[in-house]
Amino acid sequence: MRILIVGSGAREHAIARALAAEGAGHDLVVAPGNAGIAELAEVRPVQATDPAAVSELALQLGSELVVIGPEAPLVAGVADALRERGVPVFGPAQEAAALEGSKAFAKRIMAAAGVPTGRAVDVRTAAALDDALDTTGSPYVVKADGLAAGKGVLVTEDREAARAHALRWLETGPVLLEEFLGGREVSLFFVSDGSVALPLSPAQDFKRLQDGDGGPNTGGMGAYSPLPWLAEAFGGEDRFVEQVQETIAEPVIAQLAAEGTPFIGLLYCGLVVDGTSIKVIEFNARFGDPETQVVLPRLASPLSGLLHGAAIGVLAGVDAPAFRPEAAVGVVLASAGYPDEPELGAPIGGLDEVAALPGVHVDHAATALDEAGLVATGGRVLTVVGLGTGVEAARAAAYAGVDRIAFPGNQHRTDIAKGIG
Repeated sequence: MRILIVGSGAREHAIARALAAEGAGHDLVVAPGNAGIAELAEVRPVQATDPAAVSELALQLGSELVVIGPEAPLVAGVADALRERGVPVFGPAQEAAALEGSKAFAKRIMAAAGVPTGRAVDVRTAAALDDALDTTGSPYVVKADGLAAGKGVLVTEDREAARAHALRWLETGPVLLEEFLGGREVSLFFVSDGSVALPLSPAQDFKRLQDGDGGPNTGGMGAYSPLPWLAEAFGGEDRFVEQVQETIAEPVIAQLAAEGTPFIGLLYCGLVVDGTSIKVIEFNARFGDPETQVVLPRLASPLSGLLHGAAIGVLAGVDAPAFRPEAAVGVVLASAGYPDEPELGAPIGGLDEVAALPGVHVDHAATALDEAGLVATGGRVLTVVGLGTGVEAARAAAYAGVDRIAFPGNQHRTDIAKGIG
């Protein structure tokens, strides 16, 4: 199949890697891609948020499937433009992508669908902020309503810090103040064709920059899958997945369809689990990063069949995807200064040594080749992924890879999946 993947990060590298591993001879193009992706697929320049440019490229390539990786192109309407040109696309239309593009929209959909979540106050002016802070109380959860690259959320007991964060983001749009939900966070993906939602395997990511969940929020500093503690709490991972499917994913998919905005693509359910209680923290409208880097290496079913089946609306009667028993752990290496002002251009070495390690590979997020070799071009730069018979073995493999990478000034956590078992 001729497949165009839109995006340039580690998530898109993981998607391309999974498609290439099928051995089906797919013709893969990633636009705009990066230096690591270029080793396994053709890369083409494109402005990913330009609907016309992406559509023209897809038609030029004769793409039989377009997979949109990041959220910004979805919110910009790239999927709409492709469908108007008759190109099968995995990714929701602009209106459905508002599930991620507007947290207020997502809260409204959840209320209409009867989905469990925390209460929230929609704040649009500085004058309304103090009343909202009084309503939700401490710990304060402040979220930018729109896209913020994982940096728009603050959880704090400091009222003045919460107020300052809200005022900062009010300059760009509405802000949501939400009830604090205690528990452990879980990410669960569903592949949807607009009416059917098929689950992938749960993962957990680490959003804070520093060990022990210290420092600012980021786009994610690491992840692991599966979650042994989750299987223990629910008497099996499958029971947890079934509960989320029945009480969250399917009602949301049905509500969006009823409103004339069917969700075709990847529904990311960001959940908080407290005992056997499950509530939604947020939805995303695409594969999560860095969770994708640890979920897809475990996928035993062909990814292309799932993505294409969703794009053309034929998931009814398809079995839920199967997963290998091995665990996967991913550790993100970020540039110095990330997330505020990442320093660009640092040289990267040692990847040949990593490639020689059994059960280890590296997904590139922001890399390029210059005259001197491989260099960092963004904030989160690499995800080192280790596979093993359990989480601890996978973790050891991932950090063995991290130890062999020469990346001056890089930031990475040393406690991803630590103590999970």
